[in-house]
Amino acid sequence: MMGKRRSDQGLRSAVVGAAVCLLALALMTPAAADPHEDARAAYYRRDYAHVQQLMRPLAAQGDARAQFGLGFLYASGRGVRQDDGQAVRWFRRAADQGLADAQANLGFMYASGRGVTKSEAEAMRWYRKAADQNHAGAQNNLGFMHANGLGVRRNDATAVGWYRKAAEQGYADAQVNLGFMYDNGWGVKRSYTDAFAFYRRAADQGHVIGQYNVASLYLVGQGVRRDDVEAAKWYLEAAYQDYPAAQFNIAYMYAHGLGVTQDDATAAEWYREAANRGDVRAQVNLAAMYADGQGVAQDLAEAATWYRRAADQGYAEAQYRIGLLYDEGRGVPPDDAEAARWYRKAALQGHAGAQCGLGSLYAMGHGVHQDDGEAVWWYRKAAVQGFAAAQSSLGFMYEAGRGVAADVAEAHRWYDLAAANTAVAPPAPEDVGMTDERIGATLPDDQIAQAPRPAGGRSRR
Repeated sequence: MMGKRRSDQGLRSAVVGAAVCLLALALMTPAAADPHEDARAAYYRRDYAHVQQLMRPLAAQGDARAQFGLGFLYASGRGVRQDDGQAVRWFRRAADQGLADAQANLGFMYASGRGVTKSEAEAMRWYRKAADQNHAGAQNNLGFMHANGLGVRRNDATAVGWYRKAAEQGYADAQVNLGFMYDNGWGVKRSYTDAFAFYRRAADQGHVIGQYNVASLYLVGQGVRRDDVEAAKWYLEAAYQDYPAAQFNIAYMYAHGLGVTQDDATAAEWYREAANRGDVRAQVNLAAMYADGQGVAQDLAEAATWYRRAADQGYAEAQYRIGLLYDEGRGVPPDDAEAARWYRKAALQGHAGAQCGLGSLYAMGHGVHQDDGEAVWWYRKAAVQGFAAAQSSLGFMYEAGRGVAADVAEAHRWYDLAAANTAVAPPAPEDVGMTDERIGATLPDDQIAQAPRPAGGRSRR
């Protein structure tokens, strides 16, 4: 089943070690001076203590690249005790000399409140200094600030302008972010074709979100001809970079034979990869495979374990299913009180199956005090969502006058609705479906280790 696009999430894996690239820049000089070369070689050996020994005297003499490198070591805690205050001190010295890398990192420190009082206005100021020197990371971060109204009035068109400047330099995060703006029509006329083009440019650089978004557009045929084979190929690319959403989607495609040969065992393997990374949908689907013995040996206890892991994260479908296991005594000892507890958690999130289940427990007095009024209340909640079993149960309550005044006409109205829904509704799938969401990159908390890498995306729907 296709779902609503999501704009406030993101997870990114760098294709190259951005930190290495940045420190390499910090240590390079046109004349290839020996201390810088020695420090660069030491960095590649991961001999960070030796790097700081070489950089410190150069930094003290005013060498901006060495100051930047020393700031990076303090920010990341490599070769020295991690100290954001010292990182800011050295970044500022280099930034005051006009070094764009240091200006971008100093902007990040202000944006995240690391080593300084958080100030989006100061972050904007330093990002702008670096961006004016054509620093792609800072340009991308400025786009993020404008897109989300951080330190400046929100302005999508201005965000698009900055993203475009960075994207034209081949900056993959900006390409994703610009594609995302085209995808949603923010600050630019909506164009799935342009969105696909920018996502693809990032994907070709190995950008995991670019790969995921390319796959999602192939999945629904927006901006490109629908092609499940291509969708599966790009989801696999992202899945191999340990991106849980892609691992879930490729698992679903294997489970249903979409773009790949149907293979339950491979589906289970990918669901497990995503489930181990906390993806609740994958945890539910892996549980369902254990419950049915599909792609794995049937194991109801293992099914219960995975349902509980997703339920503990607040996922309503999992809360309903673990409640159902307690209700039926499958994979866990029968426990009406536990069934009621989990049904209630899901029911309060609007889950119709859980509302019907909780209504039945109240009607029978299992795990809760018997209360026909409560039963009717929960049945009605589920019935108005079109849940046939609840409609039938509510009809019975009206026919029997339990929890409501007896009303045969009202009873038959609910019976008829239940019959109609049962006749036209296909059987409920055991697994949770995939979505066609596209994702914008977000600003990671540990960005300094990659700075001036991206911010991007957007935090609002």
